[in-house]
Amino acid sequence: MKGVINIEYPESLANSLKLRGKDFENEMKTTSLVKLFELGRVSSGTAAKVLGLTRLDFLELLAKYEVSPYGQYDIDDIKEDIKNA
Repeated sequence: MKGVINIEYPESLANSLKLRGKDFENEMKTTSLVKLFELGRVSSGTAAKVLGLTRLDFLELLAKYEVSPYGQYDIDDIKEDIKNA
């Protein structure tokens, strides 16, 4: 089952990003999923699937948005994971 989200926005928003039509829609979809991943609300696999990307491509995409591929892990969590590996 697929859902559809309709969002009203002023045309000036798309214009300020210098995007039109599908490009603006794709940017909104991508940034929403990147933010949901950053907040720990969706997995990288889920976000990648919704965007039609491989998980690796999604993880690489995070760099464009300056989001850590480790999600909400902080340095202490990473050190703990390494110690337990």
